Amino acid sequence: MYSYFFISILFYTAVVHANVLSWDEAYIKAAVLVGQMSLDQKVAITTGRGWANGPCGGNTYPISSPHFPSLCLQDGPLGVRGANNVTSGVAGINAAASFDKMAIRARADYLGKEFRGKGIHVQLGPAVNMMRSPKSGRAWEGSGEDPYLAGIVAAESIKGVQAHGVIANVKHYILNDQELNRMTSSSEIDARTLHEIHLWPFARSVEAGVGSVMCSFNKISGVHACENDYLLNTVLKGELGFKGFVVSDWWATHSTVQAANGGLDMAMPGDITLPTAIDIPGSSDSYFGKNLTDAVIQKDVSESRTTDMAMRIVASWYKMHQDENFPQTQLSFDQRNSPFVNVQENHRVLVREMGAASNVLLKNINFTLPIVPSQVKSIAVIGSDAGPPPNGINTCFLNYCSNGTLAQGWGSGTADFPYLIDPLQGLREVFGDTKIKSTLNDWDLHQAAEIAKDADFAFVFSNADSGEGLLGIYGDRKNLSLWQNGDNLIKAVADANSNTIVVIHSVGPVLMPWINHPNIKAVLWPGLPGQESGHSLADIVTGKVNPSGRLPYTIAKREEDYNVDIDLDQVVEYSERLLMGYKWFDHAGIEPLFPFGYGLSYTSFDYDDLKVKTRVFYDDDAKRIVSDAIVRASINVRNRGTYDGAEIVQAYLSFPKSANSPPQQLRGFEKIFLQKGQNATVEFDLRKTELSIWDVSTGTWVIPAGEFTIGIGASSRDIRMSIGFTF
Repeated sequence: MYSYFFISILFYTAVVHANVLSWDEAYIKAAVLVGQMSLDQKVAITTGRGWANGPCGGNTYPISSPHFPSLCLQDGPLGVRGANNVTSGVAGINAAASFDKMAIRARADYLGKEFRGKGIHVQLGPAVNMMRSPKSGRAWEGSGEDPYLAGIVAAESIKGVQAHGVIANVKHYILNDQELNRMTSSSEIDARTLHEIHLWPFARSVEAGVGSVMCSFNKISGVHACENDYLLNTVLKGELGFKGFVVSDWWATHSTVQAANGGLDMAMPGDITLPTAIDIPGSSDSYFGKNLTDAVIQKDVSESRTTDMAMRIVASWYKMHQDENFPQTQLSFDQRNSPFVNVQENHRVLVREMGAASNVLLKNINFTLPIVPSQVKSIAVIGSDAGPPPNGINTCFLNYCSNGTLAQGWGSGTADFPYLIDPLQGLREVFGDTKIKSTLNDWDLHQAAEIAKDADFAFVFSNADSGEGLLGIYGDRKNLSLWQNGDNLIKAVADANSNTIVVIHSVGPVLMPWINHPNIKAVLWPGLPGQESGHSLADIVTGKVNPSGRLPYTIAKREEDYNVDIDLDQVVEYSERLLMGYKWFDHAGIEPLFPFGYGLSYTSFDYDDLKVKTRVFYDDDAKRIVSDAIVRASINVRNRGTYDGAEIVQAYLSFPKSANSPPQQLRGFEKIFLQKGQNATVEFDLRKTELSIWDVSTGTWVIPAGEFTIGIGASSRDIRMSIGFTF
């Protein structure tokens, strides 16, 4: 058994990190430059040049005397969109499924390096919107259903990208959790749910020093997100202390005066009307530009506000040292005309590792996996999801088609594949061509059964896709079923072969009516593993890597077990409040098929000796906690199995009853690699942030009085030990 874990360490420590400035230092430098700008110049750097009017997805106007360049803003969260010779890695949902902070940072490091190599000033990522409903179309770009997990993924991603002098852009602020009616609907939410769930990853992003935030399409309480004074000025820039700039999602600007006064700092892509086709330049008018200048002259917007807008943009630029030898932009809006700049280096190694580290082993009866290639005579590989796209890679605009193996969803969050190792190719490389018989036909069940029946093992593949609702395409999932006759194909193969292994590539949960079939001995869940898909899968199947991925969402037995669906109305009610995802299942006493945080290994781990210590800074005169309350929990973990492997140790906090909180909430996780027989102590430190609830009456975070319980285990439904403590 071999682990790629060491590669993360080598890759991570080999990266040369830029020394970004503090915000105070950046603002001092920005004040000098912005102080030399005229009103027109300050407005120019806040205004997009219009769709298809520059090399990037978004481009600001440059100015001279003083000089400030045109900024290039480009998708996306998993790789440089619309570019050649770049890496197309694992999706955000897979980064979350790794539960591996070091690997997430290493992924962000290479992304930052590639974006910088292409001369891109702002990477439009990470995406942190919640998987509120399992049908949410773009949830695969984010981190699943838990805000704590999303916050960790966001912070590590931002630090890694910005270490290379590229401004990260956390999106979409806020409550942009479905594609249906995303430009017209209004989200309605209470203050506590807003703060404890949906604002949480944005708050962690601000703590990590993020340089920009993208406001979303939707309205909140009837006010567009990109002109929402409360959410942009009071909450984001005030309460959270955000120092960077707010940029609109593309065509999410709806006004001049309201947007500028409401807290929007940059309008993208600049033009008012949407283009009639993706390659048609936008209109020449803009809500900013001359309209903003006129609004200042007419005193509807103060010039001090435009100064603040420019200061935020320039300070972010200085903070990342983009004034010092930043590369020229090496993109073209029509990528066929882009200059040849290859930024891939050896990043495929990390993609392969991350694909394996995020693969979740859901079922493994009688140690069916791993398989030793030399001990196998025949392998059946069945299903179109095992093979290459019939017409080749990158033949569908923004991946808006589903054929062949699924390695990423669709929409603006995609990146073109430099190549794609499909599962069939990956399995052929380790088992040999002569041992494998295959069919990529999902509909000929007789043929599938014939190929499967005499094989030592039958691998059957299926998938479920979704993405951004764009160009008239429905983005959210219509149901939770597998695509391309998947359920029937799986049953036909399982009926024919007593060693059936199911492999699912999916954007989120699917229904599994076949899960208890006696011939289905193993189920693998690779998610959306990127360009090295087949290699990552083969590493898991053969035991080169011991699986350690964990589900970043709940897989239910029935669709009706979920309490949130895509809202068909123009008003999206967040009526579930705090009970989203596993918190609902815990509260309602519903047994999931596979719970949040679940995943198997080829080895097994014991937990013992749970301890907890508390330290509280309390002002006796003021009768309140005046600093972070620290809780440290420690537990011993031992690998008692026969393989070396990694365990994802998870900490869940139960608040005092007076808090009216969900039964338990994730508040820590650590990935620990142990050789067989080895043990180690894992520690969790909880800050005041993790121990507090949002007090609606005071509008502050408070630690509720009473008894807390911390539970440590291998998933949300596999708590091995618990211990209580009080303040």
